[in-house]
Amino acid sequence: MGIGNIGLPGLLLIAIVVLVLFGRGKISSLMGEVGKGITSFKKGISEGEKELTEDTQATTSVESDTKKDKV
Repeated sequence: MGIGNIGLPGLLLIAIVVLVLFGRGKISSLMGEVGKGITSFKKGISEGEKELTEDTQATTSVESDTKKDKV
């Protein structure tokens, strides 16, 4: 009998205990904060990818300009 054997009844019991301990308002605000964190993380990832793409394009442009100057 380990943690891997938690079934649906066990999860429901845990959810009820958490709801009783923290209350609906606290859980709701916590989930809102988690959602904001996920949104912020996704925004940071997309900005990082955009910056990486721009840096790659700039490096490629500088390299081709250097090759043209040598020829």
